[in-house]
Amino acid sequence: MHTFSVWAPSASSVELVLRDGVLPMHSGADGWWSRDVVEAHHGTDYAFALDGGEPLPDPRSPWQPDGVHGFSRVFDLGRFRWTDGEWTGRDVRGAVFYELHIGTFTPEGTLAATTDHLDYLVLLGVEVVSLMPVAAFPGRHGWGYDGVDLYAVHEPYGGPEALQAFVNRCHEVGLAVCLDVVYNHLGPSGNYLGSFGPYFTDRHTTPWGPAVNLDDTGSTEVRRFICDNALRWFRSFHIDALRLDAVHALLDESPTHLLAQLSLETALLAEELGRPLGLVAESDLNDPAMVEPVAEGGLGMTAQWNDDFHHALHTLLTGESAGYYGDFASAGVFAKVLTQVFLHDGAYSTFRGKDWGRPVDPLTHRGGQFLAYTSDHDQIGNRALGDRPALTPGQYAIGAALVITSPYTPMLFMGEEWGASTPWRYFTDHDEPALAEAVRTGRRQEFAAFGWDASEIPDPQDPATWRSSVLNWSEVDESPHRELLAWYRDLLALRARTPELLADNLDSVTVTEGPGWLVVHRTNLRIAVNLANTPTEVP
Repeated sequence: MHTFSVWAPSASSVELVLRDGVLPMHSGADGWWSRDVVEAHHGTDYAFALDGGEPLPDPRSPWQPDGVHGFSRVFDLGRFRWTDGEWTGRDVRGAVFYELHIGTFTPEGTLAATTDHLDYLVLLGVEVVSLMPVAAFPGRHGWGYDGVDLYAVHEPYGGPEALQAFVNRCHEVGLAVCLDVVYNHLGPSGNYLGSFGPYFTDRHTTPWGPAVNLDDTGSTEVRRFICDNALRWFRSFHIDALRLDAVHALLDESPTHLLAQLSLETALLAEELGRPLGLVAESDLNDPAMVEPVAEGGLGMTAQWNDDFHHALHTLLTGESAGYYGDFASAGVFAKVLTQVFLHDGAYSTFRGKDWGRPVDPLTHRGGQFLAYTSDHDQIGNRALGDRPALTPGQYAIGAALVITSPYTPMLFMGEEWGASTPWRYFTDHDEPALAEAVRTGRRQEFAAFGWDASEIPDPQDPATWRSSVLNWSEVDESPHRELLAWYRDLLALRARTPELLADNLDSVTVTEGPGWLVVHRTNLRIAVNLANTPTEVP
C-alpha cells in the first residue's frame, strides 16, 4: 500500500490520476489531501488533477522518468542497500571541494559514469565532491539551475537510485558529497507549483519574477516544503552537505529567517544521525552573519562561497579589470581578501553603486568558513564564450598555490587541475519553441550590450554548445596538462600533511608585496610568487 498526499489549499476537489483510473482524494487539515491505495507500490505512475483540470506532476515527486511534464512515479527510498555503514561523515570546513557537473564531467553525462572517476579524485586529493544541481529540469542538457521537480533526480543522469549508488560509492572511497540545491526560484518550464498553492508571492520580486513565498500567507507550508527537501537529501540519500544557491534571493522578513530555521533543523538531524551535516551558502551579501550561529543572531550556515577572493585572484593573474573586476585591480586588494576575507566589507562597491558588506572579525571567524577558488561554474559559464581563464601553465600553478595554501576551504572546478582546454558554456534544452528562442535571443542581447557580436555568442539550444563543454579526459596524459596535474596533486598532498596549511586562523596570515611578486606568510612557511614574465628576486 502507498499513501498519496498533496498540499492544495485552494482546491475544491483533488483527484489521484493513475494509469488505469482516477480516484478522489480526501480533504484533510491545513489544505492537505490524501488517499491510500493498496495496489500502489514502487514504480506506480500517478499525477494529481485539481478541480477537474489536467493531470499535473506531484510537487514532491520523487521520480520523473518521463520528464518534468509527465506523470510522477512512486520511489521507495528504502529499497537501496547501503554499504557505507563505516562512514562517519566529514566536517566540510577546510576540506578540499571539487565542483563538477554530471552532464559534462564525462561523455556519458551520468552519475554512473562519474563514479568511474572517483579513484582519480581521491588520488588528486579531493575530499568533497560538490555536485551541481540534479533536481529534475526540462530537456536532457542544462546547468540544472532551472529545476522544477526539487524532490526528483534528473532522469538522464540516472534517476534517484543512481544518486544513492553514487553517494554510497563516494563514501566507500572516503569522499563526502555536497549537493547543490536551488530554493530561490524554479525554472520557467514545468513549474506547476503555483497551480497547487501560494508557493510564490508578489510581496517580493527577484531576477526570476515573484519570490518564493517565505513570509506571506501560506508560507508555513512552503517553508516546510523547502526544509523537508533539504532534510530528505541528508537522511535518505546520505548527502553530507548542501550548497544553497544565491541565498540573497531568499527574501524573508519573518521573525526567523528560512536559513536560520534550516540551520536549526539540520543540526537536530545531524545529532540524530550521528554525523556532521553542512550547509554551504552562495551569498552576495558579504555579511559574516551568514556563518554566525543562530543563537548569536546569525543565519547558522556552515560556510559560504567567497567571490571577492575569486575576483581578486582573477585580476591578479589576468590583469582583467572590466566590469566588477575594476574594484579588484588596485594594489593590495589580494592581500586584503587573503587576510580579511572580503574586499567590500562596508567599503564602496563601484558596480553596486553603494557601500557593501560587513567586516569579518579574524578573532571570531575561521578561514574554513569561507570557500576560495580560482574559478567556478558561474565565473566561467556566465562569460560570453564560456571560456576558462586565459592563463599560462605557470599562472595556473600560481593560482593553485594561492588557493590551496590559503587559510580558506579550497575548491576546484572540474578540469582546472590539468588546465582543461574545453570551455564551459551556458546550454539549455527547452522543447517549447518560444521559450527556446527567448533564451537564445536574451543571451545574445545581454552580451551585445557589452560590445560582443551577437553571432559570436554560442546558441544555448544548440547541442554543440553542450558538447563543446564536455571534459576531454585524454588531455590528462598530454603535456603540459600532465605536469600541471602533478603540481595540483603535490600541492594538495603538501597541504594534507602540513599543519601550518591546515590551520585556518585568519590572524596568522600576512602578505608582503613588491614589484611583480608577493609572499604569503603561514607561520613558519613562505609561499613566494613571481607574477612577472621574467625572473624576479624576492627578498
